Amino acid sequence: MAGVRTLIPMGTDGSLAYWDYIRVQGLLSLQGGVEDDESALSNEEVVFITVHQVFELWFKLILRESRTARDLFGRDVVANQELSGAVRSLERVITILGRATDHFGVMETLSTRDYLAFRDKLTSASGFQSAQMRELEIVLGLDSSERIDAGAAGNWLEMLRNSDGTESWSSRRVLATLDERHTLREAIESWLVRTPIDGVPHDAPTAAQKLGGFIETFLAAHGREVNAACEAALARAELGIDPEARRRRAEDEKATVRAFFAPTEEEGGAKRARIRCAMLFIETYRELPLLAWPREVLDKLVELEQALVLFRQRHARMVERIIGRRTGTGGSSGVDYLDAVAQKYRVFRDLWTIRTLQIRREAAPTLENAEYYGFAHDD
Repeated sequence: MAGVRTLIPMGTDGSLAYWDYIRVQGLLSLQGGVEDDESALSNEEVVFITVHQVFELWFKLILRESRTARDLFGRDVVANQELSGAVRSLERVITILGRATDHFGVMETLSTRDYLAFRDKLTSASGFQSAQMRELEIVLGLDSSERIDAGAAGNWLEMLRNSDGTESWSSRRVLATLDERHTLREAIESWLVRTPIDGVPHDAPTAAQKLGGFIETFLAAHGREVNAACEAALARAELGIDPEARRRRAEDEKATVRAFFAPTEEEGGAKRARIRCAMLFIETYRELPLLAWPREVLDKLVELEQALVLFRQRHARMVERIIGRRTGTGGSSGVDYLDAVAQKYRVFRDLWTIRTLQIRREAAPTLENAEYYGFAHDD
């Protein structure tokens, strides 16, 4: 919903002042708290309000950039030269998350007693009710089924409603974002599905055959690396190690990798297998010219999620430092809830798994059509 709009005053000569363009006067009038009178507040309460307002401004920018990247990858055709713009959006999100994480240091200038002096004013207000953070999770691709119950606070959507159960500004925003029904994860995966594997496009008659062949040759190469690492470990090991147990672990590792590339229908079947294979293919042959920007995209997605995890972890430690393990103002379990969210809320799980599966460049299978990914290719 749009807020109150006012025209920016212009000079008679068409000039514009910095304070008017940035709307400084209005911005600096927003730290009055419940009393709407900043002079009635302690410095600590103004710090608390200001830092959280800054978070919301950062979230606004993060959402814009995340939607920009999502909409680009959601196209039926994504030109390779457009990927630099997507990488730039992701880099900006990562940078902003880093600066937002630093802001928890400002919050930590509050002592426990400083915060307790005004905590009761918050009643049931909680950072959990940040509509923009919930929107970001939705836009990135966190499924509602993956959410952690907020404990005594109840269902996450109910937490965003007014205390009488009616829809609020926050709940309406989040419901509108849910109605977009298009996430960055889905867009990235639709783009990855179309990745040519060893020069064969996804819609070619031989695409499935080529995919299966590549997976088998990679699994063989991976198996050789696992076996070599196992035997090297046994050769270096002290007396008393169980060689058979070590070799069983190697076999279990190879079986786990094979299962990863043979997902069940519930996991996504053949489509999921192709997405995972595309991730692995891009990472394995990342030095090839036409895979340079795709690999940057995958790297930035991992970096983005890492930055978000670090933001959540820093949030939890800040809360624990200031109020210990009290129940949250919104009724959640407080630090325990924040820690659980930081641990569980992952969107790009397959990309993280691919890190475990990669092998040395020298051990990678030789491509039959490596020239397809050279700069001279016109498709």
